[in-house]
Amino acid sequence: MKTKAAVLRGVGKDWEITELELDPPKTGEVLLRFVAAGLCHSDEHGRTGDLPMRYPLVGGHEGAGVVEEVGEGVTRLKPGDHVICSFLPVCGHCQFCARGMTNLCDLGMYLTEGCQADGTFRFHGGGEDFGGLCMLGTFSQWATVSEHSCVKVDEDLPLETVVLIGCGVPTGFGTAANAGDVRPGDTVVIYGIGGIGINAVQGAAFAGARNIVAVDPFANKLEMAEQLGATHTASNAEDAQQTITDITRGVGADQALVTVGVVDEDVINSAFAVIRKGGQIVVTGLADPAKKTIHVSGAELTLFEKRIRGALFGGGDPFYDIPRLVELYRSGDLKLDELITKRYKLEEINRGYQDLWDGKNVRGVIVHEH
Repeated sequence: MKTKAAVLRGVGKDWEITELELDPPKTGEVLLRFVAAGLCHSDEHGRTGDLPMRYPLVGGHEGAGVVEEVGEGVTRLKPGDHVICSFLPVCGHCQFCARGMTNLCDLGMYLTEGCQADGTFRFHGGGEDFGGLCMLGTFSQWATVSEHSCVKVDEDLPLETVVLIGCGVPTGFGTAANAGDVRPGDTVVIYGIGGIGINAVQGAAFAGARNIVAVDPFANKLEMAEQLGATHTASNAEDAQQTITDITRGVGADQALVTVGVVDEDVINSAFAVIRKGGQIVVTGLADPAKKTIHVSGAELTLFEKRIRGALFGGGDPFYDIPRLVELYRSGDLKLDELITKRYKLEEINRGYQDLWDGKNVRGVIVHEH
């Protein structure tokens, strides 16, 4: 079948709308009709070159849609089911899944390659194979994906809203509540209030943090952070440091959560300086893997027992956390509608990402037309 998709053909190139051929589902795969896709910063890493990817590539790793067809051996899903896609597939039987570390499933080796687990591709055009980012490619009207990437949800949920629970929401929420181990009474600093950082604010607030300091240069994002639980805001790291010094009487923050779009040495140094003895930095933001972005005092790391850890999907489990966050949305404890600044057509994808770079959006969402 044919599908319209937004693709990247190389570093520095704009998103291009094109028509591709899509293969039917093979064993263990399903055909999805995507309803919506989130405009996450991670897709732009493929355009800027901050994250190596195979080109040409169908973008999009945050998606929600309806199962139209299932391949042989599929047991989790049936036609008509509504799903939220996890950008991290979970096979359930590799050594990391067996250890309960499902966010580190071995299927992750295919995420930037864009092929399925058998090493072949489902998107094709002009004699070329097109990968689907994170084995998905949600910037396409239709996609053939693994059932390991699909979490079934109730049919009454608005897919154009809960689509955010595929990546940005659990990654940010879990950065605080899981990886950060935020506890009642803690003081937390969050650097970068984008699609992940704003949900780190929600996660820290839900976990019971007493002080939540949101750091971002854009006033509209700080205003949103205040609405969703931040107790203090700062437009730069220096002001955040002073705020933490004042409210903790010089002790320092319990956690510093690094959720900026591109991690650099400056933000790591600021986070390292702001935490207390025994405090923790959680690094969720990305940067070019070839660049070394963490340089800190080894003596201070040892003598003050400060900790630095990375977090993928907020250190959570897609097939546990996605349904849990759906229920928090239903109960009103998790805000999603408020996060979406603007919805776009697929053809407006370059405009949507420009709005992201300009700081206009907390979250932008593509709504597919069929």
